[in-house]
This record gives sequence, C-alpha cells and structure tokens, in this order.
Amino acid sequence: MALWVDHAMWWHVYPLGFVGAPIRPEGDEADAAQHRLDRIGGWLDHIVELGLNGLALGPVFASTTHGYDTIDHFRIDPRLGDDADFDRLVAAAHDKGVRVLLDGVFNHVGRAHPAFRALDENGPDAATADLFRVDWNGWEPSAPVAAEVFEGHDALVVLDHSSPAVEQLVVDVMTHWLDRGADGWRLDAAYAVDPAFWARVLPRVRAQHPDVWITGEVIHGDAAAIVAQSTMDSLTQYELWQGIWHGLSDANLFETTHAIERNNALLETFVPTTFIGNHDVTRIASAVGDARHVPHAVALLCILAGTPMIYAGDEYGLRAVKEQRLGGDDAVRPEFPPVPPADPTTLPGAEADAAAVLAVHQELIALRRRHPWLRTAQTDVVQVTNTAVSLRTATGTDALVTVLNLADQPVSLPAAGATSVAAGTATIAGAEVELAPHGWAVLSS
Repeated sequence: MALWVDHAMWWHVYPLGFVGAPIRPEGDEADAAQHRLDRIGGWLDHIVELGLNGLALGPVFASTTHGYDTIDHFRIDPRLGDDADFDRLVAAAHDKGVRVLLDGVFNHVGRAHPAFRALDENGPDAATADLFRVDWNGWEPSAPVAAEVFEGHDALVVLDHSSPAVEQLVVDVMTHWLDRGADGWRLDAAYAVDPAFWARVLPRVRAQHPDVWITGEVIHGDAAAIVAQSTMDSLTQYELWQGIWHGLSDANLFETTHAIERNNALLETFVPTTFIGNHDVTRIASAVGDARHVPHAVALLCILAGTPMIYAGDEYGLRAVKEQRLGGDDAVRPEFPPVPPADPTTLPGAEADAAAVLAVHQELIALRRRHPWLRTAQTDVVQVTNTAVSLRTATGTDALVTVLNLADQPVSLPAAGATSVAAGTATIAGAEVELAPHGWAVLSS
C-alpha cells in the first residue's frame, strides 16, 4: 500500500455541481468543452489552510447527466473542460502537496455509451456485446436490448465483470489516468461487483503504479472480507457515518459507541475511509438536527481511526437535505464560487455559524495532524449514557480522550487520565472533566 496515505486527509468535491455545470443538459450544452475545472483549482489554498492534503474528485469523465452514467472513460466531461484542464488542476494540486483521487464508475455505464449503443444497432453481433449482461432470448433487430441495469435505474447498464474485455477496459482506464498524474481511485458501487473481479484488476494496476491508493464504495456487506478478497486498500465506512449522525440526532450515544467498536474491529484487516458527509447524503449540519452538535461529529471524525474525508462545504456547516426524487441530490451538490468568499455566509446553505464551524474544523484537523497515530488507534468507551460519552483513543504510550455532551445540563465525565484540554472547552478537576451543556472537548495528558 502507498505510504503517503498514512498522512492523507481528503477534501471531497462533486465537480459538476461545484463548478455550476448543467446536470441535466439540454441541446448542445454537454458537447462543447467548457473550461470549468479551474474553479476547483481556486480552492486549493483553502484545502491546505484547512490542514488537508488530498483532493477527492467525484466523477470527471464524459457522461450524460450526473457523472455516474459514463459514456467515455477516457475523456474529461466537456462540461468540466478537457485534458489540458485536468492536467493543469493535477499539477497545481501537486505543487501544493495535495494528492488527487479520482472516482471510477466501473460497475455500469450510461445507456448512451457508444459500446452499448452498438448493441442497439447490431445486437449480439456487436463487437462490444461481451461487455454487458444481456438476455438475447427472443431478441429481434430493432427490439430493445434486455440488458441488466443497476438497482433499477434503466439509464445505468451493468458491465459483465466475468468478461476479460471488461477487466482490460478497467485496467486501461485506471492506468491511463494514473499515468496522467492521479494518485488514487475511489471505486464507485464497489459493493455491487464481485470482489474476485477487483482481485484480477487491481494487482495489474499496481504493477504499473505501486504507489496507488484504492478505496471502494461499500454501503453494506462484510467489509473485512471484501477488502481481503478484492485487494482494495480501504472501503467507505458507512456504518460509522450512520452511527455518528444518527446517534447525535437521536441523542443515543450507545448507537455511536457501537459503531465505534465495529470500526475498531475493522483495523485488524484495513484502515477504513471515514466521513460524516458526501455527495449522496444529507449534510451533517442538517442531519444532526441541532447545529450545536456539528463539532461533536467533527471531533469524532478527526479522532477515530480511519482516513478522513471532509465533504466540500461541510467545513462551513452548510445545510442541505437529500430527497428521494429526480434532482433530489441537487441541494447537497450546489455551485460554489471560483474562490472561497470573504464572507462564508454567502455560500449556498450557509448560516450565521459558518465561520465558527470552519474554525472548529481547522482546530480539530490540526489536532489530527499533530497526532498521526490516530489513523490506526483503537478507541475504548470509558463511560456512555444516551447524551454523554467519554472515549479514550490510544496506541502504545499515546492517548487522547474525547468527551461529548448532548444535554441541556452540564455533565461530569471521567477524564481517563487526561490532564489538559487539547481542543474544545472543558474544565478538568482531578479525575473528572466538566462539560457545559452541549459541550465537547478533546483532552490530552
């Protein structure tokens, strides 16, 4: 595995929304190159000032609508720009010490992909017929092609991962963009693909790029087994995300601590990719219900083991709710200005606490930077109630204690050997730490 990832912390961007590209283009809006990728480059200094050193890009390849219906894996989406724009962004990121992660959609392609359109025209005789899972029984020329689709989405046609042609395609795509300067890959919908496919593909990619880091989107399943069987380096930790936001929202920190204990167990096999927000979910400031608890979520993200990702805008406490309808993701994927605004309350979904939430992120990310051992450290539950918790995260002789209070009353919790406040606000009195209502702190010895 790449050694650089030991210190990686990512800023995650959904490019099409971020740069204001039309998500459901009309006419020729998706044809001529619009050089919008530079608008992401305008935020590179912000990434560094946050204390992060990775830019995790959502889909950037040519697609019909939202980016996950790819029609050409070897072409930058013209709504974003072209190869030169991509090369310039990667070079600018690397000049600032920022790694670049790409989003690979290899479970399926858009129905408008030329390889699939060839099936519409030529049926099973098409040169690309072996790329897809198709039931040709009863098919006649001009009849619809009965291809398998992804999770009921007719526009997303599933690739046949038992086909050597698909294996070669994915190897070629991954190595092509690594050759151009990308540092790693997020594998979209990796949970829907047989791990044996990745076990055939990824070693071939690593043979050419041994320093690559690869994480997979896995929403459910046996994470440890999937990593072991697939050879991926990491997986997205949805269980921890759920335990954090839902535990805070419902004032049920037992749920949170259960998820933490499950996260501990994963460390025996791999270091998970952790997050409290992304382009597919309600923003954390909306999800927790009480905005006073956003710092609690950020503290957990920065203290718990994993490779953390911050979704662009969450560092300002932006509010937005994902809805289950066409366009229901738009609110969590808004357009951003070309550079960070002097007044963050002007950002879409921002409220009066934007600057304060940003300061909390900077404080906690800096703490994480000072304690890189946190990436693989176990966290023990010292004491937990529905509304308060004391956690001790340690490895060897290093330890930090995180204390959270969700209640309207002050609370006293075990300091677990800590003697000073490293972040947040608390009062340590002997073996106990006093937290104000809705307070939080990270303690050290």
